[in-house]
Amino acid sequence: MVDKIDLKLLSLLQKDCTLSLNQLADAVNLTTTPCWKRIKRLEDDGIICGKVALLDGDKLGLSLTAFVLIKTQHHNSEWYQRFVQQVEAFPEVLSFYRMAGEYDYLLQVQVSDMKSYDNFYKRLVNGIPGLNDVTSSFAMERIKSTTALPI
Repeated sequence: MVDKIDLKLLSLLQKDCTLSLNQLADAVNLTTTPCWKRIKRLEDDGIICGKVALLDGDKLGLSLTAFVLIKTQHHNSEWYQRFVQQVEAFPEVLSFYRMAGEYDYLLQVQVSDMKSYDNFYKRLVNGIPGLNDVTSSFAMERIKSTTALPI
């Protein structure tokens, strides 16, 4: 069960997971031991599922964001498992969703430029049989991007 103190800890950690245990404990009016136990429980329960550094793609030369919509006629379990395995192996794919609606899958892809995207696209469509409609849209400007859940 997640209570108000847990939600406050989660909110703080979403903004900055480098906060010290003392800083977190002070912020939620606990001593360090019960604060640590709460964080450990949130990790054990899978609510906190990782701690990462967020990187600036532009500064690393990865400034092209593409959203790839895919339609397929294949929906059996064997094809799906093979498809998921192949897409997960592409390091350029940041997010991968199975969709309801007109398209079956959505990928968010991050690459350096259009040539890099074209190389990715060719590997995708040539490496995975059964993709009958692959449509790409390219982000012109990132207006909002966050990893923080609205808790």
